[in-house]
Amino acid sequence: MSSIRLVAQTREIPPVDDLLAHTSASAPIAWLRRGEGIVAAGDGTAATLRVEAGDGGPRSGVVAAAWREAMAASEIDDPLALPGTGPVGFGALPFDEDSVSAGVLIVPRTVIGWRDGRSWITRIRRAEEDDFAPVPEPAGFAPHWAGRVGPGAQTPQAYQDAVRAALDEIAAGAYSKVVLARDVTGTVPGDADLRRLVRALSTDYPDTWTFAVDGLIGASPETLVTTHTRTVTARVLAGTTGRGADPDADAAASSALAVSAKDLDEHSYAVRSVLAALRPHTRTLTASDEPFVLELPNLFHLATDVRGELLDGESSLDLVGAMHPTAAVAGSPTDAAVAAIRRLEPFDRGRYAGPVGWIDASGDGEWAIALRCAQFGDVPDDESGVRRVTAYAGAGIVAGSDPESELLETRVKFRPLIDALA
Repeated sequence: MSSIRLVAQTREIPPVDDLLAHTSASAPIAWLRRGEGIVAAGDGTAATLRVEAGDGGPRSGVVAAAWREAMAASEIDDPLALPGTGPVGFGALPFDEDSVSAGVLIVPRTVIGWRDGRSWITRIRRAEEDDFAPVPEPAGFAPHWAGRVGPGAQTPQAYQDAVRAALDEIAAGAYSKVVLARDVTGTVPGDADLRRLVRALSTDYPDTWTFAVDGLIGASPETLVTTHTRTVTARVLAGTTGRGADPDADAAASSALAVSAKDLDEHSYAVRSVLAALRPHTRTLTASDEPFVLELPNLFHLATDVRGELLDGESSLDLVGAMHPTAAVAGSPTDAAVAAIRRLEPFDRGRYAGPVGWIDASGDGEWAIALRCAQFGDVPDDESGVRRVTAYAGAGIVAGSDPESELLETRVKFRPLIDALA
């Protein structure tokens, strides 16, 4: 991408009622929250950067450098200057630098967005091209479809065994916390309109970041980092419990989470890791004194908001590289926790728990941790007629964790995807 020169033009347009109607049915690219966001219109891309393991350093750094160089050489006409206007790269990076999954940054030919009651269209082309590509027309949704999923490489019993192994290692002093995941796998029809899944997640979980990038689709409650005009914000989530069956049980569950020593301990690891990662990149940095209980349709989380002022020259992707992986998705200390994940999980996480989001020409952007998500395989080019899908869910393991309770937590975390696939 560093050798590519782009030309981008943004113009305000009448309000767009349904952003998802504009993106591809088989390969949607979208970033949505509370009905606002940006999508790639149609299938066309102006540029795509794919970064494999060993491609010259940490993948976020490779992508950040390539994006910075490309934007410095590009021509940009953006009178709106809103978050998400101008040329945008949609990105998804793997959790582990050693993963066989590629990191990707995709620059669509057409981006349509809506924020604060204003809509816009950005058209992007390569400098050597004569004109912008035609704007794709919005398309109606294909009929409803359903997926089928079942146990993956890590069965429920094997997951509990992995938790027990982690607890033994914690007791021996190998590390303080590790986040262990399990998977479910299955298929969806080869011609499934994946926009229906994006819409279901966005509608049912409006306060999450709903995303679709290169077959990775999910609804994450956890912001990794957001930057805008030199301000950086992040929301740390760690410590979880399920919602109650009635208002009294719900209130009891929330209250119990707020005072749970095990969950507060897990949360403190995550907050400290985020603050330590951000301090070298900020002039000022503050975090709320005590975590608050974040309410989602199916879960309560302990949450802490972090805010700071960026040093000059730092981009959102630079911060992604500094912060990932956080203790909320890896553990503490990080290196020991990642090594434990490699030993105890019988699969490559791919992009699960990795950074997913977007970056604009100035380096600002919004990045979440890819949670409550599934990775879809390519559209079939054989007679199978199905696409493979793998979903993941994890839980933080600290001293005092109970294997059965952690398994139950993963079941609750699978629910958004399982319900939306049904």
